Amino acid sequence: MWATPTPAVILTPMSAFDTYVRAIAEQTHRIATTQRNVIELAGQWVAEAIARNRFLFAFGTGHSHMLAEELFYRAGGLVRAIPILEEPLMLHEGAADSTAKEREPGYAERILERYPLGAGDVLIIASNGGRNAVPIELALEARAKGARTVAITNLTQTRAWPSRHPGGKRLFEVTDAVIDNCGVDGDAVVSLAGLNTAAGPTSSVTGTFIVNLIALAALEFAVQADTRPEVYVSSNTSGDDHNARLIAAMRPHNPHL
Repeated sequence: MWATPTPAVILTPMSAFDTYVRAIAEQTHRIATTQRNVIELAGQWVAEAIARNRFLFAFGTGHSHMLAEELFYRAGGLVRAIPILEEPLMLHEGAADSTAKEREPGYAERILERYPLGAGDVLIIASNGGRNAVPIELALEARAKGARTVAITNLTQTRAWPSRHPGGKRLFEVTDAVIDNCGVDGDAVVSLAGLNTAAGPTSSVTGTFIVNLIALAALEFAVQADTRPEVYVSSNTSGDDHNARLIAAMRPHNPHL
């Protein structure tokens, strides 16, 4: 008697959709399992800053500036989070120009003139590549002022490329703590037939994941220390009066309120 042939298994490539979903899931899992200690350390520092009526500052250039905005004026977010937003280093005033400006030595000192950053504060600096002058100099300036500094960067990428800062160091080499976003060199993770370069960047997704983990850790540590941290409520619920009181108190310190 002849056996029935086993059907051949045909392996088909995953779609771009599935490839990206898997990559994000794998990266966030790696962050959660390998970066937890340093994320919670950053949260502890932020909780200590809150207890002393100090602030959490956040900065990034290019797309990384979105991580600073993610922490700012957010439903369920820290009131004492202040974004450092320099429009020429973002994208909307000229994307190509912003790429050139983030490489300029001497720029960071001028940026900090607008912000009350000092001893007892925490500064998060997001830079996927970690090699351009402005984020590096901002970290150095902040540390000189007595603030604690936390880098969110892509260690695989930044270790593969030289610094553009005159001092020769990259961001992860000049901050007090370093959080790896567990990305790949070049950030993009999806290869498609017919394209000669990868697509699907991940650093914005993983970056917002990380900064919210820091904020949550800070809130948890603060509550455990009997500190009552101030948190915004969604303005699309019943938060207007609550938020108005907090905004009035923070406006002298935060130029973006």
